[in-house]
Amino acid sequence: MKIISNIVALSLIGLFFFSSAQGAPHAPDHSGQEGRQIKSLSGKDIHQLKQGKGWGLAKVAELNGLPGPAHVLMLKKEISLSLDQEAKIQALYDEMKKKAIPLGYRLVALEKELNESFANRTITKERLTQQLDLISNVRKELRYVHLVTHVMTPQILTTQQISEYNRLRGYYKIDPCKNIPRGHDVVMWKKHNDCSR
Repeated sequence: MKIISNIVALSLIGLFFFSSAQGAPHAPDHSGQEGRQIKSLSGKDIHQLKQGKGWGLAKVAELNGLPGPAHVLMLKKEISLSLDQEAKIQALYDEMKKKAIPLGYRLVALEKELNESFANRTITKERLTQQLDLISNVRKELRYVHLVTHVMTPQILTTQQISEYNRLRGYYKIDPCKNIPRGHDVVMWKKHNDCSR
């Protein structure tokens, strides 16, 4: 009988906590961001955009092994850049910044206009389409500026420098097709790791 009482008591306690959790209001992911000047951009976002920084726009290149000039310059000693390479990378970086900064300012301004349209309740379907088109075009241009430097930077570097850069950045991965662990059947390993490409 005592066991049944304990089970009932524990069940009721569990039910109480479960129902309390279900009835509790959940804070949305955006809670605390309503005080931002531009709701869609953090202060860090605005700073990065206005400084011509990457803002994650070139992540697809970076994580696929194509380094960009900013981080290459930071690692110039570790990857043994020659003076000629450094000058070329610096020129690429300067050109990228020259283009990215005004685009960053423009993107911030357009996001501010969109924010004001919502805040002032002047937004319409047509206005929304126009504003989003402008934002999308500027964002596309800005992303291109960052990505194209990642396309051009490796042309200045050696394969060894790129490999060392990726290792230092923590992106180094061992090719499973060239590094077959001891004790594994070579044919089966290559088949399972799609090494026939």
